[in-house]
Amino acid sequence: MTPALTATTANSAAAAALKGTATGTATLAVSTREAVPTLVYRTAVTTAEGLQHVLVDARSGAVVEKWAEEQTVTGTGTGYNVGTVTLETTLSGSTYQLKDPTRGNTYTVDMNNRRIGSGTLFTDADNKWGTGALTDRATLGVDAQYGVSETWDFYQQEFGRNGIADDGVGSYNRVHYGNSYLNASWSDTCFCMTYGDGNGSTYNPFVTLDVAGHEMTHGVTSRTAGLTYSGESGGLNESYSDIMGTLVEFYSNNVKDVADYLIGEKVVASGTPLRWMDDPSKDGSSAKCWSSTVKNLDVHYSSGVGNHAFFLLAVGSGAHTVNGVSYSSPTCNSGTVTGIGNEAAGAIFYRALTTYLTSSSNYSAAKTATLKAATDLYGASSTEYAATAAAWAAVSVS
Repeated sequence: MTPALTATTANSAAAAALKGTATGTATLAVSTREAVPTLVYRTAVTTAEGLQHVLVDARSGAVVEKWAEEQTVTGTGTGYNVGTVTLETTLSGSTYQLKDPTRGNTYTVDMNNRRIGSGTLFTDADNKWGTGALTDRATLGVDAQYGVSETWDFYQQEFGRNGIADDGVGSYNRVHYGNSYLNASWSDTCFCMTYGDGNGSTYNPFVTLDVAGHEMTHGVTSRTAGLTYSGESGGLNESYSDIMGTLVEFYSNNVKDVADYLIGEKVVASGTPLRWMDDPSKDGSSAKCWSSTVKNLDVHYSSGVGNHAFFLLAVGSGAHTVNGVSYSSPTCNSGTVTGIGNEAAGAIFYRALTTYLTSSSNYSAAKTATLKAATDLYGASSTEYAATAAAWAAVSVS
């Protein structure tokens, strides 16, 4: 058997087929996968899913077979907030890694209570992670890995988005960051989430589902509208993270972290939310109605206008009980808004973010963008369009 292709051509064919980068030099081999043995080149390609071994037909350049360098397996974990869940992990040799090749190689590291360095990838001998107790360092690793998985699935299943940057590449998590660190954050620089442990008294660990969805949505916003993090655009940026973080909770339907329209309620030890979507003014600082002074507020407080508009669009005004939680949502114009549900409201807001909003968009522009999105999705004469207009009017964006 004589090859028709060179090793270089085989590498190029493999890289093109897998949309990756060829690694090393292709070598000739014989594949017996089919009834008739086939002369192939064996090579490797680095892809968004990790290193793939590839067999390329030495005559046609077609990919005959491919397999991952590392084996994907399903493990179980018990988190502090999410309870016992399944996790896709990686078997490397005889060691399991808290890394998910099915979702762009998302993974979780232990920062070992430091604020510098790359951290240590969580590994395990039996693919059973965490105990639910904070004395087991892997417990918060489970919460973080589950959070990134659920957020990935939410965006993919609801909107067809393939990862935060829509390129199939996964982000990663840093847990046990610093000592008594009271925050969680997204970084475009490292393409990662960082979670603090709380202080053991007033604040619990910040690794919760709505926080995970919130932080990763900052990454989505960065790669779509790019909303500037100040003034009204900054409030919109924060609002979008609260909205999508909430929708991640509802999508996940986790029995240990029941979905609600409260932001960060599991973070504060007392159970008091960081923010309320039905009436943002309950925290004493957030705006529930738009005014010309909203742009002067901290972005976490000016976000209240967007949060309130979304709640009214999804759930409606007045009194409601959802998953055992009672809400009472006022309107700023004394009007009444009938909700259209999370799915339709989420679709409208997502399309507005990814299609119409720009870096300098304010709340007036957000109203226009969501009305355009509602027209695209449901029509200008639809119930959804009318509800979108009513929700913005009800928060004084009219």
